[in-house]
Amino acid sequence: MTSVALGASVAASAGPAAEAAEPSRSSPARRATLPLAVTPACSGQETPAAIEGPLFKPHSPTRGDLITPAIRGVRLNLRGVVYDTACKPLPDTLIEFWQCDQNGDYDTSGFSLRGHQYTDSRGAYLLRTIIPRDYWGRWGQRAPHIHTQLQISGGPVLVTQLYFPDDTQAYGRDFAALNAADRLLNRACTIGLTGPAAGLYTGTFDFVITTTV
Repeated sequence: MTSVALGASVAASAGPAAEAAEPSRSSPARRATLPLAVTPACSGQETPAAIEGPLFKPHSPTRGDLITPAIRGVRLNLRGVVYDTACKPLPDTLIEFWQCDQNGDYDTSGFSLRGHQYTDSRGAYLLRTIIPRDYWGRWGQRAPHIHTQLQISGGPVLVTQLYFPDDTQAYGRDFAALNAADRLLNRACTIGLTGPAAGLYTGTFDFVITTTV
């Protein structure tokens, strides 16, 4: 549905094997503490696009809460606003999220940690999920990330990926090293992260999208 445009305000299986097996398609934080700076208020510059990867599945359920009984992991509440390039909030924007779990696995048989929602009248969204784990795939070891796809009715699709600050603490992993080793990572698409408090991170990320084809 923490990839901001260089002008966005708030601040990411069949598993690695599946992602390695299929070709991917090109397509498509509040200020964070150092060492990973994030973007300032909306400047109207579109959120950078990223590869979709081979693990997108259509027809995901409509939901903003991806936490099901089978899901274990470090909780994350991610929220933000979707703007157009004139920095006008966009209600009813479709946002699709998909990600791997705490083990680095994607659900390819069902819709675990997959879902879509629509922004509210203020252009805002809220996603309840977990911080995903890193994994090995076609492009080497991927840093933890959340795939995201956005579109207003009749508009072009933006596909991007959201990443996590270097000082994120989850699963005993070194996020700074994982981020540095991921050649696909775009630091402009870093979630602004607060926490954890009682095992829960709060993240922020604003998107800026183009509304005309």
